[in-house]
Amino acid sequence: MYGCFGLVLMATHACNLRCRYCYGGEKTDRSMPMVVAFTAIDRAVRSISPGGTLELGFFGGEPLLRAELISQVIEYARESTSLAGFSLKLSMTTNGTLNSETARAVMTMPEMELSISHDGLPEVHDRYRVDCNGGGTSSRVLGTIDRLQEEGHEPRVVMVVRPDTVESLPEGIAFLQSRGVRYIAPSLDLWAEWNQADAERLRDSLVRCADLWHAGLPQRSISWFDEKAARLAAVPISETARCGFGDGEIAVAPSGNLYPCERLIGADEADSPMRLPGHALDGTRFDGTTAAERSAPACTDCAISDQCNTTCRCSNYIRSGRIDRPDGLLCMLDSVCYSETARVLGMLPMESEPAASCSQDESETRGAI
Repeated sequence: MYGCFGLVLMATHACNLRCRYCYGGEKTDRSMPMVVAFTAIDRAVRSISPGGTLELGFFGGEPLLRAELISQVIEYARESTSLAGFSLKLSMTTNGTLNSETARAVMTMPEMELSISHDGLPEVHDRYRVDCNGGGTSSRVLGTIDRLQEEGHEPRVVMVVRPDTVESLPEGIAFLQSRGVRYIAPSLDLWAEWNQADAERLRDSLVRCADLWHAGLPQRSISWFDEKAARLAAVPISETARCGFGDGEIAVAPSGNLYPCERLIGADEADSPMRLPGHALDGTRFDGTTAAERSAPACTDCAISDQCNTTCRCSNYIRSGRIDRPDGLLCMLDSVCYSETARVLGMLPMESEPAASCSQDESETRGAI
């Protein structure tokens, strides 16, 4: 039984965009049947200890294409958690281009932690995040963000960072901040190939981003540095089921197949190596799976091992093919974010230089580092 259980429902494989870096597979009209969603919620609720919390998330495709389904599922989750005496937290990631009445009602629910994807500068966003006709979508997404802010809502904006866009990351953050966005979550495109030159450009951008983060405190947030600041200050981090990776967190495909993380569902292929045993309609609870922890050789002697955040087994798997092993890109990102956070906060430098990458065979990673 879990004090906090994370359930992520992939509402549909369909999407109204054709983002050029999408890792989600073919955009077919496969949506989640209501019985799969309701049964998954029932199993999740039975997996929670008295007084616990259900973290219910929605993913796609574009989940708001099934806004009516999501609305009904949320109502069912509210009733189920209320009867059980549990708390309910909601989250959703959307491309921000849909503004039907039902979609807006879902986005503005009081429990909803809403993330909208926008890649910073409009020209950068429009390079990859295009509609079915190849047209840019930045103006539509920014319009959604503006309207939500005018109504008193503050969505988190997720910025995908690629090797060819990394140099404009600080300018993209500054642009979004100039439009009133307070919560920004940069996200590396882990499926892209990053070489050493790309990594150096990322390092340079992180230095400038850290200065932006510091200048905006405490009104503005950049997730990479927020997390490091909390660790450096020994601030207790709220309990969450995120990164339970099958043990306290389950992602469900529209088919009812189970995965340890929504980012690994993809096209939900029969031979997917990351599919978990079982099906959403089978069983009464979600029993935990045993998954390895981080075990890269360089982690043992790393100066910031106790502050490190390369524990996301999904990210590790995407980059190195092993859930217990980060690659050089992830280690460098974590190390630089740590040192830059300490720098801008005026904290004492570390006694030794943190490891910048894991000593591992490059053939195991997606790229040269």
